[in-house]
Amino acid sequence: MAEIGGSGESNGHHGEALDIKDEPLSSTSNSASLLTIPFVQKLIAEFLGTYFMVFAGCGVVVVDTQKDHMIGQAGIAIVWGVVVMVMIYSVGHISGAHFNPAVTIAFASIKRFPIKNIPAYVVAQILASTLASGSLKLIFNSKDNNLGATIPGGSDLQSLVLEFIITFYLMFVICAVATDNRAIGELAGLAIGSTILLNAMFAGPITGASMNPARTLGPAIVSNQYKGLWVYMLGPITGAIAGAWAYNIIRFTNKPLREIVKSASSLQRFNRRIQSDIQVV
Repeated sequence: MAEIGGSGESNGHHGEALDIKDEPLSSTSNSASLLTIPFVQKLIAEFLGTYFMVFAGCGVVVVDTQKDHMIGQAGIAIVWGVVVMVMIYSVGHISGAHFNPAVTIAFASIKRFPIKNIPAYVVAQILASTLASGSLKLIFNSKDNNLGATIPGGSDLQSLVLEFIITFYLMFVICAVATDNRAIGELAGLAIGSTILLNAMFAGPITGASMNPARTLGPAIVSNQYKGLWVYMLGPITGAIAGAWAYNIIRFTNKPLREIVKSASSLQRFNRRIQSDIQVV
């Protein structure tokens, strides 16, 4: 799976690990690194990934509301976690699979995403979320439904702190599994989706577990629900930036460069062997 940050820049480590380049540890990593993906294709992939994420995630909330909460909080959390995982594996190798302005900004803050590309990515994410919410409104045709809009269940301060913490947690995991050669990159989608599922399970009843300004803005615009909107802008963005910087602090290692490279090479050979066995069968 491609690096979630999508920058292809070096880690910026100190010491022996300075020149390590984060690349996906897969059997096709060498050939994939030689390809240049047009920026417009990245935007389209980011748009589609965000659209389907919001359509499925907010869609299950709408259905749960209309069907007397038959799905329940656990079911909603599972849908959010699974759809994020699926879309990461679908377009992560093209756009980096941010689907979230907070993640895009956080990656840029640690120099893993070009600052000049932030506006285009954020516009694509917000537009996709808004169109997905519009699609749900057309399909379910309910004026009373908030289309999965995130509204604080308690005080704004309580929701702000909770959104900061769960987004910090999410971004910390993203940096750990998707941008560090010492982690198994192929499991990034599973780890990130599981993190969203866990956050949605316990934070959903309080804040809606947004962790994503675009995910909040789309339903808010279409359903005209703007209560506590600032909470879902400030909390996720600051939480994601803090999470990215926190992982950078522990990313640095005294492990010799040859050991890290040897470990990565062994995993690549293992993946190639599995692919060969599958083709033979």
